[in-house]
Amino acid sequence: MDNRFILDPKLASASTPPANWYIDPAMLIHEREKVFRRTWQYAASLDLLTFPGNYAAVDINGIPVVLVRGQDGELRAFYNVCRHRAGVVAHGCGNRKSLQCQYHGWLYGLDGKLRNAPEFDGVENFNKEDFGLIPIRVGTWGPFVFVNMDASAPPLLDVLGNIPVETNSLDFSTLRKVERREYVVNANWKVYIDNYLEGYHIPIAHPGLFKEVDYDKYRVDTFRYYSSQYAPIRPVRTEDPAGRVFTELIGDEQAFYYWIFPNFMFNTYPGNVQINIVVPVSHNKTNVIFEWYFADPGTSEAWKNLQDGIAFSDNVQKEDMTLCEDVQRNLEAGVYKQGRYSVKRENGVHHFHSLMQEYLDK
Repeated sequence: MDNRFILDPKLASASTPPANWYIDPAMLIHEREKVFRRTWQYAASLDLLTFPGNYAAVDINGIPVVLVRGQDGELRAFYNVCRHRAGVVAHGCGNRKSLQCQYHGWLYGLDGKLRNAPEFDGVENFNKEDFGLIPIRVGTWGPFVFVNMDASAPPLLDVLGNIPVETNSLDFSTLRKVERREYVVNANWKVYIDNYLEGYHIPIAHPGLFKEVDYDKYRVDTFRYYSSQYAPIRPVRTEDPAGRVFTELIGDEQAFYYWIFPNFMFNTYPGNVQINIVVPVSHNKTNVIFEWYFADPGTSEAWKNLQDGIAFSDNVQKEDMTLCEDVQRNLEAGVYKQGRYSVKRENGVHHFHSLMQEYLDK
């Protein structure tokens, strides 16, 4: 893998990363170690872990993790790996008083301590206290659970910055998950993130979306570990053609669009929230997960608006998939080496690339 690329911190003079960032299989191996294991990764909805004894076994970019709510009410996370010979201690989700390896029956408490190792009499220099499940940092924000495998990484709230303050009008306690969709995109995960972080392509690639947003006012603001997009809905006018999906927000209502490094998006609208999780499957295949949360009790009008929004989002997503897959094929053609950034429209992409280089160089 070629690590010689150095991103120019000045947007106006910077060149984009080379094509091998997106097409070299070795790059993803490097990213899993340097980026995904050192950042806060979305793990599950908090509603799976409400009561003592609740657990959820999840996969975090190829790493098996089990989340548990202890009998003491404490939320914990562990590698879903038995300390005997690496068996699995939990599948799926549910409620249990302990976790038992599915291979040889080693039994762990919800605090991760090893309670019983069957038929281990006579093993010398073996102390159960030394063979508990390996813990992982866990944090929550609103209805979301995140984990971080790096003990030295900044706390979750430090990474989120001003996002909790800017979205404090949301009553997370009323939100319930109502829809989940997964899209397999035949492109590198960074191609998808690049696409999300700029509105430059909207006038050409998203005619329906272009009709909805005030493109002239569209902007991306960058912060230490995240960026936010200001994409105001264009006011509805009597001369507008039929088919407008969104209406202008009223009074104090606002929509927020956040990207949190490296692969989590949080989008809010009056009465509902949408999250996106971008998960690399291979160097040229990505799973993009969409989840929608609806505020209860809601009105029938709000529910209809949500369903219209989901349908609209599905159409935009399919347009983006085509764009990203075309880009991936062209990157692999061996013709494209590097490009340049639009100073007006691609500061968010440059910010993402700068964070990638920072973590890859650590």
